[in-house]
Amino acid sequence: MKLAIMQPYLFPYIGYFQLIQAVDKFVIYDDVQYMKGGWINRNKILVNKNPYTFTFSVKKDSYEKNINQRYFNQNFSKERKKFLKTLKESYGKATYFNDVFPLVEKSLQINIEEQNIAEVISKSIKLISEYLRIDTEFILSSNVEKKTEAREERIIELNKILGCNHYINAIGGKDLYTKEYFADRNVKLNFIKTDSDLSYEQDNDEFVPNLSIIDVLMYNSVEETRELLNKYQLI
Repeated sequence: MKLAIMQPYLFPYIGYFQLIQAVDKFVIYDDVQYMKGGWINRNKILVNKNPYTFTFSVKKDSYEKNINQRYFNQNFSKERKKFLKTLKESYGKATYFNDVFPLVEKSLQINIEEQNIAEVISKSIKLISEYLRIDTEFILSSNVEKKTEAREERIIELNKILGCNHYINAIGGKDLYTKEYFADRNVKLNFIKTDSDLSYEQDNDEFVPNLSIIDVLMYNSVEETRELLNKYQLI
């Protein structure tokens, strides 16, 4: 059984969903410290043919709190309205706008008391995965009782608890983890690397990579997107 673990990112790039599809179980790592300035509450789309970073503001709180203890702030409704308006203006003529816009809109439909970051983002990740017919099992890390705190040992522990023996990590973890360390603990380790030639037709003069999955979905059918999801290597 293959396992992956990632922090919840809002409408992440296609590599995130390649990782989801590559495994049997995907742990949404919601009980680790929220890092300001990362990609948890922001991503990029095309606006006027240029990369544009959209951000949903987070309520000020103790920096020591975990992701599942943090909330979007009181401006969420206004920011959601502005973001959806930007999507209409930027992608209104995209081939699959009428399929994808309602999906994004549904992902952001929450009540004021439900603005927990982990819950909102987990919902969006699951809805997009369902749209793409990815049947990977999702597990919230906060729902799993763990005993260890050290980063590598916690990953090993999650593999053992969830009955997995093959851990797949994002390529960025190549400088953090070694295959030998995991093998000594009876867990196989691989890193997923998106193919460098992954591209698709955008309404743009030159292809812009690493944008939000929203951009991918606007210009590709479900079947075409599923083909793109397979453009990776395990190393």
